[in-house]
Amino acid sequence: MPETYSDTHESAEFSVAQARQIVRDLFEPRPAVYWIDFLLTMSIGYIGLALLAGAADLGPWHIVGAITGYVVAVLAFYRAVSFTHELVHLKGAAFNSFRVVWNLLCGIPFMVPSFTYYTHVEHHAKRTYGTASDGEYLPLARQPWWAVVAYLMQPWFVPPVLMLRFLVLAPLGWLIPPFRRWLHAHASSLIMDPEYIRPLPTNKELQVWRIQEVATFLVVATVMLAIYNGWVPSQIVVRYYLMGVGLVYLNHVRTMGAHRFVHTGRELTFLEQLLDSLNYPERPWLTCLWAPVGLRYHALHHLFPAMPYHALDAAHHRLMAQLPPDSPYRQTKSPGLLHALRELMSQSLAHSRQRPPSADAPPQPRSPRQRVTSASIS
Repeated sequence: MPETYSDTHESAEFSVAQARQIVRDLFEPRPAVYWIDFLLTMSIGYIGLALLAGAADLGPWHIVGAITGYVVAVLAFYRAVSFTHELVHLKGAAFNSFRVVWNLLCGIPFMVPSFTYYTHVEHHAKRTYGTASDGEYLPLARQPWWAVVAYLMQPWFVPPVLMLRFLVLAPLGWLIPPFRRWLHAHASSLIMDPEYIRPLPTNKELQVWRIQEVATFLVVATVMLAIYNGWVPSQIVVRYYLMGVGLVYLNHVRTMGAHRFVHTGRELTFLEQLLDSLNYPERPWLTCLWAPVGLRYHALHHLFPAMPYHALDAAHHRLMAQLPPDSPYRQTKSPGLLHALRELMSQSLAHSRQRPPSADAPPQPRSPRQRVTSASIS
């Protein structure tokens, strides 16, 4: 990767080498931070879940208890699930046990085992970011407003789709090889783009997939058996479903604020990728709730994907203090999520109002990115 990148729309250049020199001592992950953060987060999540499940016993305070438990559970479990983003980038045997424990306590029970997110590496590859090979990117700002609304409606369907994938489709894949190949390519990735096709796993990867699939199948089957036999009250089932919807909805909104989503499929320069991404350094007490585990520094993460989440805040402040005043990195700072969402929606509305091309005009080539999303797992 060249050290210096220039953009045709910017007079300033950006030196990766200079930025790396500023933060060179912040790339070592600290296992204790991961373990304490994750286990404490899971504990808080289960406290919220218990409060949500037992709210009826609180008498006149049951509504307050249910709302409090719901909010605590959604925020805590969303933070816990977000560690899957770190697992993609963590290297070395030091974190193998953490990876296993995360799957056992969080990934598998929430039907998002770690193999479903390893396509994330393509979101960081220079040649695939923002293209049809990047399942985590859609040009929402260049799509009509109703496409954005449709994207925000997906969370209501994600929990049952995940249950169908692991309870029904996974066993069929074990028995029918052609269907298994389709399942691996089209229904095994947590992404934005429903037309994304995942490369088939190697034999070694397939062993990990199969272990995680079987474990997730057993968890989902146990839950369904408990519901079928009436061991779990219907109101508890509804509350758990709404918790799942809330968790996915929070991720959808956070994802919409991660990038500007203005590119429609061509290969981008590194600087274009950086400027298409956003940081949210202000109001950490709030941004850490909807963009946990370092996700509020998404542009910085694209600059240095291997940097651990616990070092991103210090790295950002160093870069802002030491980079030149005209550094393009400063353009990645966003005032807040609402500002980013308003900007995205206004561009989408402006795109919707554009006059369609004349019937006499020659047809324009369609970008593989100019399409509407309809699913979150492909």
